[in-house]
Amino acid sequence: MEKPIERIKETCDLMGIADKFDRALPELETFLEAEVARGEVSETKLTFDGLRYLRRLLTAAPVDRHAG
Repeated sequence: MEKPIERIKETCDLMGIADKFDRALPELETFLEAEVARGEVSETKLTFDGLRYLRRLLTAAPVDRHAG
């Protein structure tokens, strides 16, 4: 799982969003751990799916936990 995370981090660095990667890392790790638990072993697939998951995280509207 280290290699996919490193590849995703490098991609974020190239895109200038390293700070967003750092904030999303715990959720990304949880997602990738779940994928591995489901039997995914391909580092390329984990990287691709991790990037897609990160995109969804970063483009999702923030949740207002204080709203009625």
